[in-house]
Amino acid sequence: MDLNIKFDEKGLVPAVAQDYISGKVLMVAYMNEESLRMTIETGKATYFSRSRQELWVKGAHSGNLQIVKEILVDCDQDTLILKVDPQGPACHTGHATCFYRKIKDGALVEDERDSASLAVLKDVYDVIRGRKEHPVEGSYTNYLFEKGIDKQLKKIGEESAEVIIASKNPDVSELQYEASDLLYHLMVVMVERGLSWEDLARELDGRRK
Repeated sequence: MDLNIKFDEKGLVPAVAQDYISGKVLMVAYMNEESLRMTIETGKATYFSRSRQELWVKGAHSGNLQIVKEILVDCDQDTLILKVDPQGPACHTGHATCFYRKIKDGALVEDERDSASLAVLKDVYDVIRGRKEHPVEGSYTNYLFEKGIDKQLKKIGEESAEVIIASKNPDVSELQYEASDLLYHLMVVMVERGLSWEDLARELDGRRK
């Protein structure tokens, strides 16, 4: 493997892990040539621990793996970005990202946005897909899958109407509630038809370009 990556004098290169859907920066670690090779071969983010002086597969013990979707190399070829599908929190504190704090008014405070991001769309999608693959008795999601596409589309029609009505209300909280219902039922149909958020992202990205 000859990628001409410019490792430093210790044979390392910084690697930034980024959620491939939300774009949120999850963590910064280091890779050496071997960990980069393993990452490419296995599809699992593998880093080099400077403190332990050994390779480590992110989430090997906790289960919070990072499935690598794409690896970007900067113009100087001395920094990497790993676009990943995180299987759990990136931070050992349990936060989704290691960057869960910010400087505000000269003090270090927790970033309230860390608790709710667009990554939740993927999380909910994964739960819905899990229900389809492993049905749970009494689950409303499984009820929709059992009834089939016609029932699912009927619900989308109903929820779309609710969104229209809610949009006329000055209180945006009602629109927030109904739009969330619509997105949930849309995701049920997406799972039913095998369409992912990644597919939609590619479509929208193509239109943007």
